[in-house]
Amino acid sequence: MTLDVLKERGTPLEKQERDWRDLVRVPYSKLDDDAMTRVRVILMNGIESEAIRFSHAAGRMNHQPLQKALAIVRRAEQHQQTLVNWLNPPDQDPLETTLGFEQVAVEVTAAVALAEPDPYMKGVYEFGLLEDFDHLYRYSALYDRLYGRDPNVILQSYTDIVPGRPTVVEHRSPTDDLRRPYDRREAAPITKIHATTIMAAEHQTHDYYMTIGPMFSDPVARQLYAEIASIEEQHVTQYECLSDPSETWIEKWLLHEMTEVYNYWSCYQSEPNPRIRAIWERFLSWELGHLHGVMDVMRKYERRDPEALIPATLPEPIAFESQREYIRGALERGLGLRANGIAIVPVEEESRDSIELRKHLNREGSPSEIVAAGYQWRPGGELTAMPPVTARVTAKPRDLPSKAAEESPFTSSRSKRGGPTKRKKVPARAGAREKNGQGRRREATR
Repeated sequence: MTLDVLKERGTPLEKQERDWRDLVRVPYSKLDDDAMTRVRVILMNGIESEAIRFSHAAGRMNHQPLQKALAIVRRAEQHQQTLVNWLNPPDQDPLETTLGFEQVAVEVTAAVALAEPDPYMKGVYEFGLLEDFDHLYRYSALYDRLYGRDPNVILQSYTDIVPGRPTVVEHRSPTDDLRRPYDRREAAPITKIHATTIMAAEHQTHDYYMTIGPMFSDPVARQLYAEIASIEEQHVTQYECLSDPSETWIEKWLLHEMTEVYNYWSCYQSEPNPRIRAIWERFLSWELGHLHGVMDVMRKYERRDPEALIPATLPEPIAFESQREYIRGALERGLGLRANGIAIVPVEEESRDSIELRKHLNREGSPSEIVAAGYQWRPGGELTAMPPVTARVTAKPRDLPSKAAEESPFTSSRSKRGGPTKRKKVPARAGAREKNGQGRRREATR
């Protein structure tokens, strides 16, 4: 199925009605729904979050006519994000949501890399993918060891739980996270959409970890979130560099709307839950309305033809499915790769600045190494590999041999003398006997 975005105008902004009951829908089931439904919800929340973030930045840097247009569309995006984000169920705890975030980072990035026509961009996505793959392994170990639960209950066998490029070696000098941008005049539309999509997903992940990391009481969990949040900030830097900085504000706005249309269309194509699928269809129509509104803004303020920037029909949708075989190939190709400036290089060519930075950060150990020390995922969780505990029978003092009984700290002095002894009767004092006798005589007289 193809979608002609120039012909399909969607729902006009003035007809995009909603109320509070409409914005808070019944959430998906974390156990009964397909894991890829969770992946779609988390991804689209990130896409909407990026749309709002960009719109605010553009509003600060432009004059009032454009600020007004941005504000009108931004309010609709705010309510769309509310509805999407509230699809997450209340019984899905923060660590389970974290597993979902990393599954998005692994499976969606792999699908994007697989479809990316630009070889440099493809290499950048693979480079980041192997780091998020390791984050999933570290959080799985934390989930298993903190709660005694199997992380695959959340991942549903779509994604392997094995180490990637170790988190401990992912810390880099800031200048080694910069990347070469695409050329806006030559890059394919799907290349531009991919760059915005992955940047949005990673930015959301960073913000989520910075929010819920301090809420854990376990000290290793708190440190692990701090460590991986730092790397997610590196990923945001890496992916935001891929967009051409010479694009105008309105051009970037147009690409953001194009990215939303493409991602909602991808979700609509593959969603098995009919109730959630109807939401994707509705918001696809809304985003088409936003896209055509921004096209009018470009014509009005830049006197440019927006049709020259966007494809008439959308590229193939994102494949929301297991990318296991592609990821295993990427592991073989890229585990030994590092960064030096904008280049992805073999480990022996890594930047000295990054090596020195890691020595300082990891001088007292790495939380990611501590939490997953010796961890190997197995069905049912790590505890299923432990041998059964046999009950210990503690001998009672009377069952001990006489010599052992005498030396036992649990044996009373009476037992050590050879059995129970009769308590001696202590004669009562004379005054007490007389008083008791008088009391009994008075009672008898009454």
